[in-house]
Amino acid sequence: MFKYVVPTIEYKEKALEYIQEFYQYHSPINGVGGLHKYLEDYEGWLKKLEEDKNPTVSENHVPAQTFFLVREEDNRIVGMSNIRLALNERLKQYGGHIGYSIRPTERGKGYNKINLYLGLKVCKEHGIEEAFLDCDKENLASARTMIALGGNFVREYYHEPTKKIIQDYLIPVQESLNKYQDLYEPMISKEEKQTVK
Repeated sequence: MFKYVVPTIEYKEKALEYIQEFYQYHSPINGVGGLHKYLEDYEGWLKKLEEDKNPTVSENHVPAQTFFLVREEDNRIVGMSNIRLALNERLKQYGGHIGYSIRPTERGKGYNKINLYLGLKVCKEHGIEEAFLDCDKENLASARTMIALGGNFVREYYHEPTKKIIQDYLIPVQESLNKYQDLYEPMISKEEKQTVK
């Protein structure tokens, strides 16, 4: 069983261990709400997350929420998700509504589909009808995750700042939740069902 957990001080050691694993495996870091920039100041990161909830939208800021995807049986952080609740012009072009990651040692188990399903539930909660996501073309696992949750391919283009080919996808939120609830709801903890509608 899995659940989204809002980061707290109690998860400090587990969170730092999560990020260290990415460095250990030389893996790109995505969807962590900037945690990798606060390894020496976890408390400062928690404060940043509170500030991130500010509903003001500008070219430098959009309201966002960050979650740990926690496996209930061992209370381990297996993934993270950063959900932008509104988009500025920059994020409408690159970045989108949801950034996510699964720690290297937990990949290939289907966990990111659960991660994205829960992310779509948060989108619904905040009135987002169509979620925009993107990924590097070479990141086949991420593309498969989006497609598995009903993602529709929109376009592919060269992104100069990252020197990567990027693929854009749109997911109709309510349609996806309706279609896949029988598959993913049994994997979500009862506690999660009470907190994320």
